[in-house]
Amino acid sequence: VLRDTLEKRGALGQIKARIRAEVFNALDDQSEPRPPLSHENLLINELIREYLEYNKYKYAASVLTAESGQPEVPLDRQFLAKELNIVEDANGKSVPLLYGIISYFLHGGKEESIQNTLPKVSLLNYPKQNLGKAPTERNQK
Repeated sequence: VLRDTLEKRGALGQIKARIRAEVFNALDDQSEPRPPLSHENLLINELIREYLEYNKYKYAASVLTAESGQPEVPLDRQFLAKELNIVEDANGKSVPLLYGIISYFLHGGKEESIQNTLPKVSLLNYPKQNLGKAPTERNQK
């Protein structure tokens, strides 16, 4: 009965996530240095962290931060948007940048086809042909 009650309240999932995060922290070998983050991985991790925190996946976000070596303090959103050449409108600022990026590619870059529930974001100077290439093969902007 207790398990069912915790599950109905959504607490059981949070407890399990918290336990996973604590186990990871206990097992994480702090004596082994992390490889340095590339600029690209830093930006990708930050997009993921913003998404996780927005959706209240705080334990997943804490594990990502610990495991990846991402700085504890999140990057400034304006800095992140500038680095990715994203121009946001007022609607896009209320949700993670990742939603706008996905929306842009789902709709082929046509802002007029973006649904009202998704942010309108322009991804300037980011060619689609770069998407499937390795980081070293992509055009540098």
